[in-house]
Amino acid sequence: MIPGLKKVAGQVDSEDSKRELVRIQAIIDSMTLQERENHLILNGKRRARIATGSGTSVQDVNRFLKQFEQTRKVMKKLTRMGAGRAMMRGMGGLG
Repeated sequence: MIPGLKKVAGQVDSEDSKRELVRIQAIIDSMTLQERENHLILNGKRRARIATGSGTSVQDVNRFLKQFEQTRKVMKKLTRMGAGRAMMRGMGGLG
């Protein structure tokens, strides 16, 4: 309702998004190649090591892994249904 507030809110969201992307990149960079290829091998010790290496908490690592798994399931479902191709075509990804 306040003029200009929407623009400021958009900038805050953008800054938070950038910060979150930097955090996720740090988590991924702290993983070994094996861990990146197979997230199922991540036990408590490995998660703690990743958190220490990325400067985040174990909860942040767990949150990222949960989000990754959920995204993976959705993408798998979309490709199974064939909606993935239709959606990608709509976005200009596939010709």
